[in-house]
Amino acid sequence: MCDQCGCRPPAAEDAVTAEAERPATGTVTVDVNERLLAANDEQAAANRRHVERLGAVAVNLISSPGAGKTSLLERTIAELGGELKIGVLEGDIETERDAERLRAYGVPVAALTTGGACHLDAPLVHRGLHRLETATPGGLDLIFIENVGNLVCPATFFLGEHARVVLLSVPEGDDKPAKYPRAFSTSQLFVITKTDLLPYFDFSVDAVTADARGVNPGLPAVALSAVTGAGFAPWIDWLRKLRPCGRA
Repeated sequence: MCDQCGCRPPAAEDAVTAEAERPATGTVTVDVNERLLAANDEQAAANRRHVERLGAVAVNLISSPGAGKTSLLERTIAELGGELKIGVLEGDIETERDAERLRAYGVPVAALTTGGACHLDAPLVHRGLHRLETATPGGLDLIFIENVGNLVCPATFFLGEHARVVLLSVPEGDDKPAKYPRAFSTSQLFVITKTDLLPYFDFSVDAVTADARGVNPGLPAVALSAVTGAGFAPWIDWLRKLRPCGRA
């Protein structure tokens, strides 16, 4: 996770510093990751309660860079924006380019820039929720969390979402569930994107779905194109069904 990929958040740095300042009375073993994740999970649980107080459910989107998360949201907002009140927490390492794309659709968007970290964490999402709440005093129905593009660290950090969706685009290849199993084993929906490119790539929807279910049996899968709209109806139906389930 983050200690291995070089994007260790400040909380972990603080924990290491605190241990280093202890008197040298013997060998001390510190599991920084465990402590960091415990603190993150506590904040994530609070985030989930916060989302529910807003009358909403939260969906965490994870994928590699360029898999089409923002394009998926653009078309989703266009189709559901008149039916549901949608807000977005837009995660990126730098810039607000994707956030600006989504603001053009008239929905509140809080840009969450990590400044180098390869994932969102629960405290950062907490701050974003307050910004969305200020922008939408009447509450929301559906909050999308577009995570930083990465199939490794985002799979480890719970943000308070009611559902996690893992995306994989056709150009990436159909071998990713076996290579990044945690991203698929912790998700509640698998979305295959950019299916309009299937004629140009050696990609098997059946094979990748079977591999995903090999690490997460029964995982629902949807194959779609945000460009043509093909396969989009099952995704929209899944979102409609998610909201009352999340509020129950």
